[in-house]
Amino acid sequence: MSTAASPRRIWLCADDYGISPGVNRAIRDLIERGRLNATSVMMVGAAIERSEAEALLASVKASPRCAIGLHVTLSAPFRPLTMHFRPLDGDMFMSFPKLLLAGLARRLDREFFRAEVKAQLAAFLDAFGRAPDFVDGHQHVQLYPQVRDGFVDAVVETAPQAWVRQGGRNLPLAQRLASPKAMVLDILSAQFRRRAGGAGLRFNPAFAGAYDFARAADFGELMRQFLEGLPDGGLVMCHPGLVDDILTSLDPMTDVREREYGYLKSDAFARLLADSNVTLA
Repeated sequence: MSTAASPRRIWLCADDYGISPGVNRAIRDLIERGRLNATSVMMVGAAIERSEAEALLASVKASPRCAIGLHVTLSAPFRPLTMHFRPLDGDMFMSFPKLLLAGLARRLDREFFRAEVKAQLAAFLDAFGRAPDFVDGHQHVQLYPQVRDGFVDAVVETAPQAWVRQGGRNLPLAQRLASPKAMVLDILSAQFRRRAGGAGLRFNPAFAGAYDFARAADFGELMRQFLEGLPDGGLVMCHPGLVDDILTSLDPMTDVREREYGYLKSDAFARLLADSNVTLA
């Protein structure tokens, strides 16, 4: 007699908690609905005062399977917590393309990144009263050459029990080659996994969620593709939110956040999880 396969348990992680009040409200709503089981917090964001941290803790208390992580932020238009951080563009971090190129050219000092990540981890501990469950990076900065060395050093020293996010996909080569952006993440992630694994850190076995945010894509269809072949313990990144003036001033991802939010709270998403035999871990 055949038995039904056990459901795949995945992480569905909303990035960017703390970037704006509208994003925070949307993420908390989805957590309370049971439609997310992880969110990562920007400790240098514009909306991460004590009340916003307490509101997130209250939402997670009502949905205890939800993990809270640190969203390490090292790119513009945000500013470092450490006084002597370099390199800067004015008083802000560099843009992420410049940061990636500088890392590839070996022009960065891992010690500046180690100190900044440790400062952001300390800020998380102060706000939430505990270390993060996991640590990832805004715009995938944790994967960049040289940056990843300081990142891994800081996590090992400050939050060694946390797992870290890698961005490699579990797909055949032909499918990986179809998305140049995701292919870059695959290459960077292979190097990151070696560095993190060598330091004794745990990481997610597979990743999905990267797409062209500038296009008005069908997020429901994208989510179906993300879930295909994602193994147990795999992670899907998402960016739900409600647009407000603060978000508009900081990030070009605006309407796409509302599309993601609308889909994730819909009955269609619940049906997709059931049809795909997927549960939120």
